[in-house]
Amino acid sequence: MDGMALKFPSFKFLNHNISTIRSPLLLRKFSSSSSSLPVSASGTTLREAGPASNSVSLGQLTRPDFPILHQKINNGSNLVYLDNAATSQKPISVLKALQDYYESYNSNVHRGIHYLSAKATEKYELAREKIAAFINAEESREIVFTRNATEAINLVAYTWGFANLKSGDEVLLTIAEHHSAIVPWQFVAQKTGAVLKFVNLNEDEVPDVLKLKEMISSKTKLVMVHHISNTLASSLPIEDIVHWAHAVEAKVLVDACQSIPHMPVDVRDLDADFLVASSHKMCGPTGVGFLYGKSDILSSMPPFLGGGEMISDVFLDHSTYAEPPSRFEAGTPAIGEAIGLGAAIDYLQGIGMQKIHEYEMELANYLYENLSTVPNIRIYGPKPSKGVDRAALCSFNVKNIHPTDLATCLDQLHGVAIRSGHHCAQPLHRYLGINASARASLHFYNTKEDVDYFIHALNETVSFLDSSK
Repeated sequence: MDGMALKFPSFKFLNHNISTIRSPLLLRKFSSSSSSLPVSASGTTLREAGPASNSVSLGQLTRPDFPILHQKINNGSNLVYLDNAATSQKPISVLKALQDYYESYNSNVHRGIHYLSAKATEKYELAREKIAAFINAEESREIVFTRNATEAINLVAYTWGFANLKSGDEVLLTIAEHHSAIVPWQFVAQKTGAVLKFVNLNEDEVPDVLKLKEMISSKTKLVMVHHISNTLASSLPIEDIVHWAHAVEAKVLVDACQSIPHMPVDVRDLDADFLVASSHKMCGPTGVGFLYGKSDILSSMPPFLGGGEMISDVFLDHSTYAEPPSRFEAGTPAIGEAIGLGAAIDYLQGIGMQKIHEYEMELANYLYENLSTVPNIRIYGPKPSKGVDRAALCSFNVKNIHPTDLATCLDQLHGVAIRSGHHCAQPLHRYLGINASARASLHFYNTKEDVDYFIHALNETVSFLDSSK
């Protein structure tokens, strides 16, 4: 990288506590001592393939299954992927499932009697059954394939929402919801006269569930909440929220995008009426997700999109509709992607979701503790304690440094991939008094060595950016 000049983005940052670097930075040459790999507390060189001690972690055991992690990027740095809250990487078994579909039995589903179509249909519906078993749904017909969790939320909004909400009805959300959980209900509210009400954070920077309980009333028709926040790393007591909502005959829709890939989720225990998730965050392909809905509620909902597959009979002046889930799956679906999601579920279950959860809780604490040592850092969300478990992610800012400059330097100088921006949570960022944050997020194929290297790289990056002002 000697002699390489890189331009870094410069953005106006409205929060006066975090200033923007307003001019392009010329990367200086790093001495061999500053760029050498640090040594972890265990005595091993960071990114070393072998175990950090006399035991092998889940991350070290599973990394060989993810080819994308074994590459050098930019200036020859080994990739350290810490952007799992945005999308996860895919194991070889998922890649092979996709290849096998397109090479061996590529055909449309539900529409043909020939061998290829029959096999594709079998594998596609088997994936639905795998999802149902994975979340302990009562039956596979409670699983509707969608393009992603965003489409799943829109499906509920445009079908159940328009059919059931009227002027004066209330939809409760938290200030920490993803945009895809807010915007569809804004559309519905604008056309029905329903009112959206938001719960703020408490002093621990967690959505105030006691306030949410107080706000639930006879006017409440739906509670739309995340299971785990993609920014605060906090979790919500879904069982309690469902109990409070059902007491006034309100429905509950759970955004489980950040929980299902990382912990056991049982929809019968939660008792939520709807739940959504995306394949790409749970080691599956992009372009497919799913909606879980209780069968009696799905049966009462009108179709979402019109077209093939969602009909029973079509006449020139009217049509009748298929039973769920077909009613909500108009047109040719993402067949290979759904089959790939089924393969991802096989992979996750092969490891065990409880094992994944326990390992990631260990990583979560390790990340928070080590990130807290970086000078002038502000980590958002609750502090971990005996009563508070954080998810394996941290959103943060370093005083007087724009998060995008941090993320760019980490990538281009050190090969560390993190996220910067508002993480599709602008209302939350405004509430926190910031425009953006940096976010490091882990999955079970990450290791403590990844965290060690990230902290080393972040400290070097902060020193470099501070000295370049």
